[in-house]
Amino acid sequence: MDIKEYFTRISYRGSYDKPDLATLSDIFQHHVRAVPFENLSIHCGESIELDLEVTYNKIVRKKRGGWCMENNHLLSWVLKTLGYDVTLLGSKVYVPEYNAYADEIDHLLLKVVLDDKSYIVDGGFGMAYQMWQPMELISGTDQPQTPGVFRFQEESGVWYLEKVKRKQWVPNQSVSTSHNVEKEVCRRVYLFTLQPRDIEEFRSRNAHLQTAPDSLFVTKSICSLQTADGVRALVGWKLTEIKYNYKDNMDLVEIRILADEEIEKTLKEKFNITLDKKFVPINTSRLSLF
Repeated sequence: MDIKEYFTRISYRGSYDKPDLATLSDIFQHHVRAVPFENLSIHCGESIELDLEVTYNKIVRKKRGGWCMENNHLLSWVLKTLGYDVTLLGSKVYVPEYNAYADEIDHLLLKVVLDDKSYIVDGGFGMAYQMWQPMELISGTDQPQTPGVFRFQEESGVWYLEKVKRKQWVPNQSVSTSHNVEKEVCRRVYLFTLQPRDIEEFRSRNAHLQTAPDSLFVTKSICSLQTADGVRALVGWKLTEIKYNYKDNMDLVEIRILADEEIEKTLKEKFNITLDKKFVPINTSRLSLF
């Protein structure tokens, strides 16, 4: 594994000799704009492994993306290689349809300590809840970013991530069935503690999420990528493209349903992904990702 090869993959040409916040933020933003959040392996007959070299080969050399346990595991290696103080953390993702957090830890994120301050670095959430900069680990303080206003709330050692969403303008509203945007202002994202984790603790959940019949990742094929001004996502056959703060503090949401013959070209042109095996899109879950 070669850090310069990784930098080529994410098109990062800045300096990296000083492990400071500016460098961390710059590398992080390049990562989320270059590496998709995706679970396509599940839907083209591949397994998702947590071996670091396998993940490196998939994301860096094959120019694929990955889900949280791949993206953030790779990012932890990158940041440790550059001299950052990195700790793996585990979180439970909020499911709005059930108004509840997951029963078990199902998301990997990173804590980075810089100059006696802690930051959360999460390059593996994807969709419209993907942070664009590291977030300082402080409770009750709004941290505005281009995607919206993020904040942490801490209660008895448990930390909660929230995002305040803008209203959304959906020109072809008839296509959308999951944009109940007027009712939703603040959205819970996940909860976590500061207990250090090891990648081995995620292996059973990694296996479960790609095999359980009721897993969101089994019932939906997902590929999302952050762009210069928003995010695009292909969920099943539905391509959604969002431009943040398009006008009047509203996000522009454009939705199109693709035909089967458009999928491969769209993955290549919109996400820079070429798959080795036949991909079968799926979207049988009613759970909303936006």
